[in-house]
Amino acid sequence: MTDLEALVPAFTWRRLAEEDFPLLGRWLERPHVARWWHHETSAEAVARDFGPAARGEEPSEDLLVFADGRPFGLVQRCRLGDYPDYLAELAAVVDVPDGAMTIDYLIGDADRVGLGLGPRMIRAVLDGLWADHPSATCVIVPVPVANRASWRALEKAGLVRVAEGELEPDNPIDDRAHYLYRIDRNDRIGRPGTDRG
Repeated sequence: MTDLEALVPAFTWRRLAEEDFPLLGRWLERPHVARWWHHETSAEAVARDFGPAARGEEPSEDLLVFADGRPFGLVQRCRLGDYPDYLAELAAVVDVPDGAMTIDYLIGDADRVGLGLGPRMIRAVLDGLWADHPSATCVIVPVPVANRASWRALEKAGLVRVAEGELEPDNPIDDRAHYLYRIDRNDRIGRPGTDRG
């Protein structure tokens, strides 16, 4: 094992539960998260928006990600076909095949931002997605053009930019310009060179 490999944490995850909402609320308040997620952070708002998925009442999956056993981030994943309006918005910009899924993600632990862990977390969760969703054909992820850190993390995780177009931003201060990234089930995650900054 190299020194670098020894520093890479083991990622695990489980479905977000209601007892995690206070932690998630604190993460959503942090400037590096609030800038892009632009989410209400009151206890009521977090329960309203994340409660249905936590209780299994909504088809999306909100996953609390741990790095070496410590809460680290959140990854949302869903089948685009379960959200027809969102599917239609993306399909106006890029080809969306049957079985396509998407993810969204954040690193809530501010002490671990900027250390190169985001791409590794994305890769780990994608490995799990292929195993958990055998009918998934690909993952398509839209990212605001202005959010360079996010789209660079996707590139380092092995996703490829396949389109550019206008989509509704999460934060109204942003314009509509988005990049769209894709990885197919048969693509090799972590191609040589994808860990380079």
